[in-house]
Amino acid sequence: MPRSTPSGPSQRMLRVGEQVRHALSETLQRGEIIDPVIENSVVSVSEVRMSPDLKIATAFVSPLGAADTGAVVEALNKHAKFIRGRASGALRQMKYMPEFRFRLDTSFDNFAKINELLKSPEVARDLDDGKNNDKDEE
Repeated sequence: MPRSTPSGPSQRMLRVGEQVRHALSETLQRGEIIDPVIENSVVSVSEVRMSPDLKIATAFVSPLGAADTGAVVEALNKHAKFIRGRASGALRQMKYMPEFRFRLDTSFDNFAKINELLKSPEVARDLDDGKNNDKDEE
């Protein structure tokens, strides 16, 4: 039985999550989902987190080229059972086929915000002051 410690997911959860991510990516690339919202955008699966019992797979996706990213995630959740059936061939070694849940991946937005903060004049000034102080001490 996989152990989930306070430090994070077990090795098994990580390994299965990566297998599910690959299966989902392949399924989405084949373009078998007939939905205009999904057909008009490219969906990148950045991470899949598995529940400790490996029965729920939460996929973090980034719809590229979509005006309404929320609509794409909603459409993926609507077609989750169909996607699950299509991905089952690649995951046939699993005892239970996990239930798929799709969430918008906001990590890239967070990275962009941090990058903008680091480039702001106030932070740049503070960073420059730190470099000048180091040189003064030498």
